[in-house]
Amino acid sequence: MNRPDSNAFRDGQDSPSGQFGALCWRKHRGHVQVLLITSRDTGRWIIPKGWPHPDKSASGSAAAEAWEEAGVEGVADEAPIGLYSYDKVLRPGVVQPCIVSVFALRVARLRRRFPERRERRRKWFDAARAARKVAEPELRALLLELSENAGLLSPRPAEG
Repeated sequence: MNRPDSNAFRDGQDSPSGQFGALCWRKHRGHVQVLLITSRDTGRWIIPKGWPHPDKSASGSAAAEAWEEAGVEGVADEAPIGLYSYDKVLRPGVVQPCIVSVFALRVARLRRRFPERRERRRKWFDAARAARKVAEPELRALLLELSENAGLLSPRPAEG
């Protein structure tokens, strides 16, 4: 794949693009579970994420992606809990480096009908198992940290 070398970033060319992701979670039988979805192209396990929505805040954009990609209703925390990077394939042989700001979103409701329901699968995992399912090392580390310290998540109840 054609990937810009790191020197190009210093010149402002092909610099990483910013996306917003939702780490959708719930408490189930006293344990934190994370909702993962499959990517449309490869079917690998990911969190809902996407480009900024011009009419929404960063956390609002993350929540909008959670709705579109996973049917999640809830309110994302205002401050991100972490970052991870990945290469988005724009077309065969061309990738765009992306940095995803991750916002915790306690799931208030999971809808059966949502915009991308025919394009993705979704499944609940405990945080440690979710970490083993994702490919991105930084997202894996964030999930492992969550499995060891559920205090990273907002204690406030979900709205909805």
